[in-house]
Amino acid sequence: MIRRLTVLSLALTLTACATPYVQPPLTPPAGFVGPHIVDAPAGQSGAFVVRDGARLPYLRWAPAEGEPWAVIVALHGMNDSRASFRLAGPWWAEQGIETWAYDQRGFGEAPGRGLWAGEAALTADLETVVALVRARHPDAVIAVVGESMGGSIAVAAFASDQPPAADRLILLAPGVWGWSSQGWLNGTSLWFAARLFGDRAVEPPEWAVRDIRASDNILELIRNGRDPNSILATRFDTLSGLVGLMETASQRLGDTRVPTLLLYGAHDQIVTPGPMRLALERAGASPTLRTAWYPDGWHLLNRDLAAVTVYGDVVAALRDPAAPLPSGAGDVLPHLQAATPAD
Repeated sequence: MIRRLTVLSLALTLTACATPYVQPPLTPPAGFVGPHIVDAPAGQSGAFVVRDGARLPYLRWAPAEGEPWAVIVALHGMNDSRASFRLAGPWWAEQGIETWAYDQRGFGEAPGRGLWAGEAALTADLETVVALVRARHPDAVIAVVGESMGGSIAVAAFASDQPPAADRLILLAPGVWGWSSQGWLNGTSLWFAARLFGDRAVEPPEWAVRDIRASDNILELIRNGRDPNSILATRFDTLSGLVGLMETASQRLGDTRVPTLLLYGAHDQIVTPGPMRLALERAGASPTLRTAWYPDGWHLLNRDLAAVTVYGDVVAALRDPAAPLPSGAGDVLPHLQAATPAD
């Protein structure tokens, strides 16, 4: 009898669970002319207008003179914004590279702030943005650089049946901490929380704020935390959507269709070694994937104190994906296999 009541109670609980919320597409305004770029001077915010009329604000850094030989479309991480590339963009501009960093749907000043947009919408937005940038610079090398969650979105897009029309993919510590790396308790708790309390937003626990660092660049962490476009409290349904996206990235890392460089730091406390090792082992001997290990690197490789080393390696990979990196960074997986037990 007790067992039957337990089963009945569980069944009723599951029935009452709501599907985690995902932003619906917008309705384009009357007279919508299709995807286009709303221009702004270099260093100021314009916007990409995508298929459903959503405006995704961007920052652009361009060379002082002449046409860029390469153009980067930059994707920020979870709860971050286009300002994530405010240090890298000007540096790359000095090397003749133009960078467009945009607020992804649900973040920064893009539509649906704080609400999960879904993998399909996020990857479709990237495909549209790359097409717009490609049309603006048809003769340049076009690359996508994705940091953390931005790397997860890039992997999902480039491994899909409709990959963006780019020539290179650079992954800065991509998010690969998917459901298969969560552990039973954590995964089950989040699954239920996303369905029972999906619209409840929570900030990171005090111990996480105290003990986990994303970078050794403390001033940049402070700036990022004070940026009004950063999100500090995250809904449970958004967290669930993120974990699902990271599972896709973990499963499909070896399926990207352009030369891909994955960069990872030995001190990364956000995407920890276990999930990264699993993703790389799943990728196997991918013909398109190359990796780079940074002994002094943290999670925000793009903003660490040693970020200039990473910037230089990115430039080298854009010029020749097969050439040695200026830093001498070697493969990631052997370091992780030596340091972490197999799952």
